[in-house]
Amino acid sequence: MELYSKEIMKHFKNPKNVGRIKNADGIGEAGNLVCGDVMKIYIKVSDKNGKKIIKDIKFETFGCVVAIANTSLLTTLVKGKTLEEALKIKKEDLVKKLGKVPPIKIHCSVLATDALKEAIYDYLKRKNLPIPEDLEKEHKRIVENREKLEKEFANFVNMEKEVLK
Repeated sequence: MELYSKEIMKHFKNPKNVGRIKNADGIGEAGNLVCGDVMKIYIKVSDKNGKKIIKDIKFETFGCVVAIANTSLLTTLVKGKTLEEALKIKKEDLVKKLGKVPPIKIHCSVLATDALKEAIYDYLKRKNLPIPEDLEKEHKRIVENREKLEKEFANFVNMEKEVLK
């Protein structure tokens, strides 16, 4: 019995859009201290017929098979899309396209979409462009979750730092 779908393995073994973009227009990061997955997404944005288009997108992911596959798939889905179209992609879209995702790994889809939202948020903020209310709420949720986890697991992080001295 296969643990992961063919689509997951395809994106894991041959991830698309891996790397960094020098002078990126927006950078977003999302992670989970509990599982250790961290995703960073870089975007380049261009104007096309008065719309902001994701011209290029790259990612770096430190994480499991599903985390890498999710981020790879997400980048292929949003490249060439408007910022508005990209923001409409949900974790359920990724899970559906990836196929058989173990329930314990669903959070990887959330992290990938969160990193994208943070990259778009960062771009809009840098350019002093209006930030949609929904995106502002998502940004606050992502930041609050990160701070909560960091506070909750501060003892473990500090203990690890002591051990590594």
